[in-house]
Amino acid sequence: MTAPAPAPPPPPPSDPNPAPTPTPYPRRWAAAAVMMVAALMDLLDTTVANVAIPSIGRDLHASQGALQWLVSAYLLGFASTLIVSGHLGDRYGRKALFLAGTAGFGLASLGCGLAQSPGQLIAARAVQGVMAALLMPQVLGSFRTLFHGKERGAVFGVYGAVGGFAAAVGLLLGGLLTGADLFGWGWRSVFLVNVPVAAAACLAAAVLVPATRERGAGRPDLAGSLVLAAALSAIVLPLVQGEANGWPLWGWLCLAAGVLAVIGLGFLEARRRGTATVPLLPARAFGLPAFSVGLAVQLLFAVGMQGFFLVFAIWLQGSEGYTPMQAGVLTAAFSVGGFLTAPAADALAVRFGRLVLTGGALLMAGGFAGVWYAVSASGAARTGAWPLVPGLLLAGAGLGFLVVPLVNVVLSAVPADIAGGASGIFSTAQQFGGALGAAVIGSVFFGSLADGGPTRALTAAMPWVCAGFLLSAALCLALPRTAVSPQPAPAAEPVAA
Repeated sequence: MTAPAPAPPPPPPSDPNPAPTPTPYPRRWAAAAVMMVAALMDLLDTTVANVAIPSIGRDLHASQGALQWLVSAYLLGFASTLIVSGHLGDRYGRKALFLAGTAGFGLASLGCGLAQSPGQLIAARAVQGVMAALLMPQVLGSFRTLFHGKERGAVFGVYGAVGGFAAAVGLLLGGLLTGADLFGWGWRSVFLVNVPVAAAACLAAAVLVPATRERGAGRPDLAGSLVLAAALSAIVLPLVQGEANGWPLWGWLCLAAGVLAVIGLGFLEARRRGTATVPLLPARAFGLPAFSVGLAVQLLFAVGMQGFFLVFAIWLQGSEGYTPMQAGVLTAAFSVGGFLTAPAADALAVRFGRLVLTGGALLMAGGFAGVWYAVSASGAARTGAWPLVPGLLLAGAGLGFLVVPLVNVVLSAVPADIAGGASGIFSTAQQFGGALGAAVIGSVFFGSLADGGPTRALTAAMPWVCAGFLLSAALCLALPRTAVSPQPAPAAEPVAA
């Protein structure tokens, strides 16, 4: 997500001609509320859909690869469009793009709810992701323009709280909507609930949200955006389809081409520095150790998170006999752990620096290892809920210590003039890492499913989940010792479980 750059410092008292304070838009808080409601659709959508995936698979007779694509398609669509969408809003106006993204998200959600085949649902999920990426950067960009001083910090604080709320209730809401079977819709209500919300948000935004843009914003790199989208898809495609097809040569060639395309795009943009086109991958940001290492931590974190919750939901409902509602209640223990530690995370990180982030990653690895042990120890018997709760709580507690200060660590090291682009890359890494997690960990799970059932498959996938967080902990030690600023960095995409 494209985050706003910090506000310029006020002129010194001795300045004989200080810049006038801009007159605040009178309905700015009402506009912010409307935009947060629209953003809430995206913040809820991944977690809500995760709980419904087993029901979707049974109803649509979806293959194992299709279940992975239900997660990956949304995240890939988001990751591929996010950076350029922020630049488009800055240059051509945020309100129009916000309205288009919100309306498009509602229509794509309707398409998800009406889908009659896995292919139709996957295509609609990809469009959902693109539309979410179109609307989300406009929210933060508008906040930067509409609010100043202490109010700007307050509105970003509320936005962060909304993101945390979405992470906590998304799992519960997904289980409730799927299990309630409203109007006989079953899992379809998970998507159809977005339609009236999007319609109401569009109508309210047309009246309350003002048109804003950035003076002097550069030209978006549309061609580079298409290359990036193709490259990210080329990386994920063989990872999802490879196991079912015996890992053919074309898959490895496709994977290599995707990686080389991303690298080539970065080099090309570095060579044309100084042009009017805004780079998608600013080379200056990647030259900063805190940014590069933090980006890798963010990507690995998302791999483990999305991969775990995909296979865990399938195991709970396929092997343990949980209803969608019961699965949502159990996995909400993870969000509770995050709520316990998130309020203190930034203050501790200011004092103890990278050790807090390292500890958070280790707690997540230990918590998921606890889940792994509980499942393994049960053998052929059902595990039950209570042996799983301590591990989920511990992993959630680690989430608060790792992710909350990570944004500050990364963006505090980035110069203000490229903070927006850097924040967009940071959020793109989160979305792309989630798509990779669903592909890689999902492939390990489904590849082991035929050998011993869902429990055997989950125990085969869990080492990959834990390894991702252990590697994140090691990378956190490579961050600058005192990278965290006492002032919060610009807001970025909140993390959802």
